[in-house]
Amino acid sequence: MMFPPVHPLLDAALAARSYLQPTAVQSAVLQPEAEGRDLLVSARTGSGKTVAFGLAAAATLMPGGEIPAPGAPLALVIAPTRELALQVEAELAWLYAGARITSCVGGMDIRREARALHHGCHIVVGTPGRLGDHLRRANLDLSRLKVVVLDEADEMLDLGFQEELEFILQTAPTDRRTLLFSATIPHDIAKLARKYQRDALRIDTIDRAVPHDDIEYRAMLIGAQEGEAALINILRWYEAPGALVFCATRDATRRLHVALLNRGFAAVMLSGELSQHERTSALDALRSGRARVGVCTDVAARGLDLPALDLVVHADLPTNPETLLHRSGRTGRAGRKGVSVLIVPHAKRRRAEQITNAARIRASWSNAPSAEDIRDRDRERLLTDPMLEAPEGQERADAEALLAVHDKVAIAAALLRLYRRQLPPPEVVSQPLQPGDAGEAPRARTAEAGATTRAPAGDFVQFRIAVGRNNRADPKWILPLLCRLGSITKQDIGAIRIFDTDTRVEIRREVSDAFAAAVADLAPHEPRITQAGSGPMPARQFRHKPGGPSTRKRRG
Repeated sequence: MMFPPVHPLLDAALAARSYLQPTAVQSAVLQPEAEGRDLLVSARTGSGKTVAFGLAAAATLMPGGEIPAPGAPLALVIAPTRELALQVEAELAWLYAGARITSCVGGMDIRREARALHHGCHIVVGTPGRLGDHLRRANLDLSRLKVVVLDEADEMLDLGFQEELEFILQTAPTDRRTLLFSATIPHDIAKLARKYQRDALRIDTIDRAVPHDDIEYRAMLIGAQEGEAALINILRWYEAPGALVFCATRDATRRLHVALLNRGFAAVMLSGELSQHERTSALDALRSGRARVGVCTDVAARGLDLPALDLVVHADLPTNPETLLHRSGRTGRAGRKGVSVLIVPHAKRRRAEQITNAARIRASWSNAPSAEDIRDRDRERLLTDPMLEAPEGQERADAEALLAVHDKVAIAAALLRLYRRQLPPPEVVSQPLQPGDAGEAPRARTAEAGATTRAPAGDFVQFRIAVGRNNRADPKWILPLLCRLGSITKQDIGAIRIFDTDTRVEIRREVSDAFAAAVADLAPHEPRITQAGSGPMPARQFRHKPGGPSTRKRRG
């Protein structure tokens, strides 16, 4: 479908940018039934929303076909963050060539913004807090306003801007058009729409059966305490030009940022504790390619638009399906393919399955890339590296001079050393999934409800717990203790055998190394757990059946 004629000014701008075919949301807002109406639109970030609401507003802003003289603004676009507001301003500037567009965002000189407003404009783009400030100071005159756009409305409510939004909407003329764009339409957004929109046309361009065609979802199972090593290997495996790593807390963001810098990654941090200047510098580094990894919290990533972002890594699991989709939606934008990787500690794999299922996402399960996997991948990349193209001119003469003096294998080895010197070394990680498990959720269930297959006999490693019958040891509290301290699940535990002064337990071999690492340095009040070898265990035992209750084996 070709772009239908909208307005001579906009048609020329679209042609100059080679916009030949509208996206789904752009087609929807250009339908005859949408003309002149309030719109309530569901559309993903990166689906062409800015151009869509620019096109939808054109007939209202320029009914006579010409841009009027600048004065009090005709359109107001409200965005959740400074970065998104400035991106919207840049998009509208080329779409509405010749129109005067003013931004009003936090962190910028409010006096300069006030002067721009007093000189007159056609469109104002801003954040709720700063727009509210200008209204209270009488810098912003909404008397001529014809269109209000709420961009990423769900994020604005998540960030606590509802009071400011309502203040702005109540100040605007009642006969304006209100265009509300949101990735999701939760109860609060629907309530806001009912209150401030009139006979709004509902437009939904999101196919919920397929969360995002352009994003590949991967879930990588790791052992306890391996999150940092797994992250390094994932970044090395993909070598994406741009990547975002999501953490649950600011402390985790700081820790991972420092860890990546220490290992040679060009990384920046994005968190709420940064000043506006520091945040701007970090984003500029990501956009220019000077930094390839951004480590951030969910709040700090609100409103980000990084066009060359090919990889999202969830270093900490998202708390709910919506957060998973919001994070992942930073990649796979504007027709580009992207990858979203969840790092899943062994003890949290069930939670990860619940979140992905609730989000209607089919994730491919695997281990994190091993050090050998990455070295193999590096060899493949080197063979196709553009630097190996045939030299010309002086470069060829210098290369031939080297060959005349040095052995060609020695020169190739020198190239290898230089190539590897720039690459952060991979980490050693465990491989919890066995061959044949990859590509599936890692727990195999039988036809019986709640039943889980048990690892084969002999496929366990024994550990000794320094408590026994004399200390009232009991499987009822030992079992959850092992899961908590060792970051494992019930399915990883075999026999539990209690003696007078100690207890022997079987831990599935695939997770035994990670379990041993997790229990190596416990707090003084926790029982000591050590590896006990692999010989046969005495007959007296309490046996735990994976997926079922513990039972005591009677003595004959």
